[in-house]
Amino acid sequence: MEIERKFLVGKMPSLDGLKHDKIIQGYVSLSPEIRVRKKGDEYYICEKSDGYTVREEKECRTDEKTFNELFAKTSGRVIEKTRYYISSGKYVFELDVYSGRNEGLSVVEVEFPTLEEADNFVPPDWFGEDVSCRAEYKNKNLSLK
Repeated sequence: MEIERKFLVGKMPSLDGLKHDKIIQGYVSLSPEIRVRKKGDEYYICEKSDGYTVREEKECRTDEKTFNELFAKTSGRVIEKTRYYISSGKYVFELDVYSGRNEGLSVVEVEFPTLEEADNFVPPDWFGEDVSCRAEYKNKNLSLK
């Protein structure tokens, strides 16, 4: 289970020295949501349920050959981004800076252990609008741009 909130970036923090990964992911299917992802030198297959803040998520590692075979079936439903990891107290903010077709978009995601904690989260001042429940900011929909 994934409990997550997503925000636009109101004011970009300094990215100097932050751990980051280049990510490319393609959507084999939008319903059900099935994606393949290359993150750094690692490969993944993921299935996600419908929903917004709370969703079922099953992710497993795969190999480059399987990734490439499935990626070829994405019909151009692809996103590219660099993910920066920002530690803040007990949270790690995942700041995604998109490139390619979504160039100029930056969002930050925060995962939570409980829905209550997600509901009570007070974002720092550099976070912008909460877009957790806006379908156009789901990665599967961004892949259609």
